[in-house]
Amino acid sequence: MAARKSPQAAESKAAEPMKLADFESTLQRLESLVQKLERGDLSLDESLSVYEQGISLSRHCQQALQTAEQKVSLLSREAIAALQNSGHGAAPDPEDDAGR
Repeated sequence: MAARKSPQAAESKAAEPMKLADFESTLQRLESLVQKLERGDLSLDESLSVYEQGISLSRHCQQALQTAEQKVSLLSREAIAALQNSGHGAAPDPEDDAGR
């Protein structure tokens, strides 16, 4: 029987930045686990193990998406600030429209 990783170990690994290739690979593994569960031919113990793995992978992907979203937001703000400071006209702040 394979040894399981502790949830803490999985979560600490999930906190590390993920590369795009890693994200794609992790997403494919998650999709594969979902297909196994949907087939319905696993025992209860196997289903629980696959479900736990899926939750861990899902958290890992979610963290990567949040990190990417933060980077995009930061780059957008920096680009807008650079345009405004260069005198090429004032670019609208996308966050100003969010509250309307």
